[in-house]
Amino acid sequence: MSRKASFSILLNFVLLILLVSCSGGNQEDVLAGDAISRGKALYEKTLVGAKMAPGCVTCHSLEPGTKLVGPSLAGISSTAGSAVPEMTAEQFLREAIVNPDAHVEEGFVEGIMYRGYGEDLTEEELNDLVAFLMTLK
Repeated sequence: MSRKASFSILLNFVLLILLVSCSGGNQEDVLAGDAISRGKALYEKTLVGAKMAPGCVTCHSLEPGTKLVGPSLAGISSTAGSAVPEMTAEQFLREAIVNPDAHVEEGFVEGIMYRGYGEDLTEEELNDLVAFLMTLK
């Protein structure tokens, strides 16, 4: 390989490193964005988990006031933050997924929501789903 070609490859490599390290965002922003998009994709599935349980979209609308089998999730991140004083919105949402009968919204009955999401979904899927739900203000 010629000296000029070697220099060109080295220069391109250095520029690539600089571009990646100075991309304007940080790794956490990128990861959070990925989690949100994965969470949205998970929310939109009609069947989820190892046992192919009903997905969120099957029973929960994102339209305000539109009740399906369960309550609308429009604005859920705002209401989840004040639902239980000693819990953060993220903690409340996670518990609502893995232990749905812990806090049943008025007008709905216990036992309707599938109770196996905590076992069927991976930790990453739960985190992604909560990240997406936190965007619903």
